[in-house]
Amino acid sequence: MLVGFFSLLLITGGNASDSDQQEFYDDYPMPNLTMGFMPVSFEMEDLEPEIFPLIFEDIRVDIISANEVNISENCSFDAVLKHLNLTGNSDMYSLSRPVKHHRHLTWLFLEMKIYAILDVRETDQTFISYIWIYLRWDNEHIWWYPNDFCELDHILVPAKLLWMPDLTIEEMTEQDKASPSPYLNIRSHGWVEYRNDQVVISTCKMHVYKFPFDIQSCNISFKSIMYSDKELKLFYNKNNTVITEWSREAMQTQYEWLFISMTVTDKTVKHFGFNQTMIIYTIKMKRRSVLYIANFLLPVLFFLCLDLASLLMSDSGGEKVGFKITVLLAVTVMQLILNEILPCSSDRIPLIAVYCIGIFTLMLFSLLETILVMHLINKDSEPQENETQIKQSLNENHMNKWNNFHCCIRGIKKQSDCTSVSKGSADQSYSMTKEDSSNHLTKVSLTLEKVSDELEEIKKAVALLSNRKEDGKPGYWTRLARKINKFFTFFYVTSVILFLLMIFSVWILA
Repeated sequence: MLVGFFSLLLITGGNASDSDQQEFYDDYPMPNLTMGFMPVSFEMEDLEPEIFPLIFEDIRVDIISANEVNISENCSFDAVLKHLNLTGNSDMYSLSRPVKHHRHLTWLFLEMKIYAILDVRETDQTFISYIWIYLRWDNEHIWWYPNDFCELDHILVPAKLLWMPDLTIEEMTEQDKASPSPYLNIRSHGWVEYRNDQVVISTCKMHVYKFPFDIQSCNISFKSIMYSDKELKLFYNKNNTVITEWSREAMQTQYEWLFISMTVTDKTVKHFGFNQTMIIYTIKMKRRSVLYIANFLLPVLFFLCLDLASLLMSDSGGEKVGFKITVLLAVTVMQLILNEILPCSSDRIPLIAVYCIGIFTLMLFSLLETILVMHLINKDSEPQENETQIKQSLNENHMNKWNNFHCCIRGIKKQSDCTSVSKGSADQSYSMTKEDSSNHLTKVSLTLEKVSDELEEIKKAVALLSNRKEDGKPGYWTRLARKINKFFTFFYVTSVILFLLMIFSVWILA
């Protein structure tokens, strides 16, 4: 019909006057909707706004005359609302449970899908998720025959007009700030359907023993606030495979967690003296551990490798101790970072904490062993310095005594020469008496005895030093330190290998 008009409009060039257009609509028979017309291209700016009401009115008249359909007021949504008496007092069906007898049960069917895993906070042990909730319950006051209302079998009404179940999430710690869905879908047979999406911040007890290779299970539990099992009965889909696939298909964001599965169970709890049914959805998820391995585990392991490499450094200087202390402080910083990640209320010490403490302990023992070895080496170097000083003093005394001895010998020789010259000379006016000669010889003999005694003392001192050197006391502590160093190196490397094998095997197999 529209196509025929637009074709005629294109033929006339769109220049017809208003009177001509009106005359066209009055005289031109509108085509039947069942007729097939090929689409004709036209420009919307060629049509005037006053034409559209006339076109739609003719279409409406043509549909009625062509199909001979008698449209009554019962085909509208308002007719159903009037039939259900929902246009007058809006509190009529919203104040109490929708049953005609108080002993009748209200059946409530619940389904939940997890749309996104937004965050898992280990420190305060909370689980943040975005979920879809679908509820369906029966309302004994709401029903109609679709045949009486042109096959209309469902309508949407504001949520405030009808009663809604008082479901709550037990683990929720913070109310969702988003507005709930404002509409309910009413079926002709009395079912009321409600769909709501919300962000849930709930408590979740974290098991971080295998962090960062841990698998967490967080619960989202639904129950009524005030209704007992005799008033409100909860049902759910028990096929865990199906609900897992639904959530996996709907999943959009997983943050650092990989969704594994979702299971649902129910249990009966007793609150305030009456029993209630609780439906528990358990979300199982696995942490992405790649970033934690690259940013934490490997750096700590590299620090341990540096400490192992320091065993090749010399123990004579102080650089080895400074290097080990620096590496030990780096591991301490990593432990402080770990303390901010893990919760303080963990039941068992996490394996990653055991990993850091074990490496810290091994490196501490390595540092203590280095200090001990350096102490022994320094202890052995002190007697060597004393021995050097003694040798220097003995050498000085020996040289002094030897010089004195040579002086005496030269004096004696000189004196003997003088005596022989006086005996041989005839012109000498006086000569040496026997008493002077004997006194001089006595002094020389005493000097020789004294020099001989001092030489004996020097000989004994040198023999004593040589005997001490033969006994092995010089260098004893150095040899002991080397033995300790060799034993500790073997022990340290073996302990590191066994510790790493044990901790990683428990991480994987636990």
